Amino acid sequence: MARKSGQSDQVKTVDVEIKTQPSFFGRLRAYFFTGLVITAPIAITVWATYWFVTLFDAWVKPFIPARYNPDTYLPFQVPGFGLIFALIAITLIGALAANLVGRTLIGLWDKMLNRTPVVRSVYKGSKQIFETLFSQKGASFRYVCLVEWPRRGTWSIAFVSRELDGSHIGLEAGRQMYAVYMSTTPNPTSGYVFFVDVEEVKIIDMTVEDGLKLVISMGLVFPDRPLPEDEEAAIAQIAEPPPKKAPARRKSLPKKQVE
Repeated sequence: MARKSGQSDQVKTVDVEIKTQPSFFGRLRAYFFTGLVITAPIAITVWATYWFVTLFDAWVKPFIPARYNPDTYLPFQVPGFGLIFALIAITLIGALAANLVGRTLIGLWDKMLNRTPVVRSVYKGSKQIFETLFSQKGASFRYVCLVEWPRRGTWSIAFVSRELDGSHIGLEAGRQMYAVYMSTTPNPTSGYVFFVDVEEVKIIDMTVEDGLKLVISMGLVFPDRPLPEDEEAAIAQIAEPPPKKAPARRKSLPKKQVE
């Protein structure tokens, strides 16, 4: 009986070892997914860069004089030359706008476009967007917040655009509100803009860049670095406002004085 039990123990041990060893196709599948994780981001980055460069080349190269275009002298096309030319031209326009003559010319250009019936709507809207995103005078998103949407008990990532008074949008004056932008996933350029009371918004300690990454990645990429101390203190002060002081009670007068 002892021999049989030993044989049975040995058989069980062999069975466990066989189950833990991956098969040949299992190893190939693991190698494939590992290679996909490594090569897919590189391929997407290369494709996006090539698309962006060729797009600028197709737009800008027709406006470059033939004497300055290297494609007329070389037997092959130089990718990216149109993008370089566009960057140089945009920088020169920015330098021109920094002096008095440039500001005068740009002012005349603005007046002409603002008086054109259909073009002025597109020009004003696009100018305001780019001033908000890239100009030093414009203001970008201030905070990352949580709002209860699309129903109570469900929280969504949103971005505080600005603080405003209720009278600015036709509501009662003195009502403190936020202009909140909620972007869609994975395309952050489309979304919803709504106005909500300050008490219904929860400011979270996250940078706007990390918030956009969280939205674009469909909730997969969370921030891996803390906020600077000054920003964290400012957000903590907004997220936890100081408690309101209770009104002081009026002291009751003695009965003798009342009489």
